[in-house]
Amino acid sequence: MSGLDALAAHLDVADMFWIQQDMAALSMHAGEQLAAARWATADRPAPCGLLYWQDGIGHMDAQGVQIPVEACVWGPYEGEMLLWLLMSRDRLVAETRQRGHPFDIVEDAVPPLIPIYGATLPVTTDPASMADLDPGLPQPVVAALASAWLLMQQPLLIDRTRERADKPTARAYARDGLPTPDVTVVDLRRQYTPQDRDPNAGSDQRTYRNRWIVSGHWRNQAYGKERALRRQTWVPAHMKGPDGAPLLSTEKVNVWRR
Repeated sequence: MSGLDALAAHLDVADMFWIQQDMAALSMHAGEQLAAARWATADRPAPCGLLYWQDGIGHMDAQGVQIPVEACVWGPYEGEMLLWLLMSRDRLVAETRQRGHPFDIVEDAVPPLIPIYGATLPVTTDPASMADLDPGLPQPVVAALASAWLLMQQPLLIDRTRERADKPTARAYARDGLPTPDVTVVDLRRQYTPQDRDPNAGSDQRTYRNRWIVSGHWRNQAYGKERALRRQTWVPAHMKGPDGAPLLSTEKVNVWRR
């Protein structure tokens, strides 16, 4: 079975996850501190999964062309885990029009999600170093995925809700004789009361106009029977600033270059 055949097979049975903006930002932030990760079935939120990042999770640079990464698909493959990175058809159409290319995308001929890079990751007992993974994979994206999986195992930090597909999607599935899918929406739970007031403010009582991430860190936490097992656990970073305010990005931009 080829990698693309395996991708199609995984998509047929994949659990679907939608990662909200705040959760995606925390996953990227925490991933910068994650040097190694495990890719075994027990470490995944589902044996096969499709995870879509709201607003994307960075870009790949392929011979000078920046390709947005918006989704990840994983599943078993020849004793390892196959990981595919994808972008959306809507994004492809929008960027093609924005750049003024002299051709139109025939949308009916393009799948909703487009594979852009696939690679296998080792299934090991001990965490595998990020530095030892396929050099073609953009490490910030892979680290964010591993971080998201770990964060999903912390119910005090993360909210997970199940939502039914919208009506157009449900109708499309019904036409193909398939049951209407559920999507797991994953978001960052606010563990602290937002600090709307500037602690350095004087009598003018300035207010924050943005949100930002206050740093956290990973801890090798004991868990399981007699606490004999170990798992990377995030000692919470948290979002600060007023609800609904724009999320500040850092000056650091993660770009993969070949």
